[in-house]
Amino acid sequence: MGKGEARMFSGPLEDRVAIQELNGTYADGVVRADAETWATVWADDAYWNLMGMEVNGKEAIVGMWKGAMGGLEAVSFHCVPCMIAVDGDKATARVQTQEIMLTKEGKTRVIGGLYEDELARRGGAWVFTSRKFRIVAEYNPEGASH
Repeated sequence: MGKGEARMFSGPLEDRVAIQELNGTYADGVVRADAETWATVWADDAYWNLMGMEVNGKEAIVGMWKGAMGGLEAVSFHCVPCMIAVDGDKATARVQTQEIMLTKEGKTRVIGGLYEDELARRGGAWVFTSRKFRIVAEYNPEGASH
């Protein structure tokens, strides 16, 4: 879709709401540091690209996430789907994120990011088959490096 695309949201409303709820489940897992909840949003054969780090398969994805979360005391994670296009049992989406992270060393990091997603309906439920994340903007008052 180009920048001039008028309909950023397309496809059945019920599916778009389910995908919004999937993002809510993702965010809830992050905020509560609950790997079991967070893992439910992924397809078994999913792909995750986290700022250039590529991981394949749900088990490896959850393992990498647990490692990343291990250095954090707390995370406030907000996400807003800004495009969802559903076509049958497949969908694409763009999701803006805002995160406030508190490290175990007491440093704060504030990040605005963007996910570019591919999803599929599997067993009647929507799951992420591919998520690519990049940082769009960052505010770091303490000067901690990326």
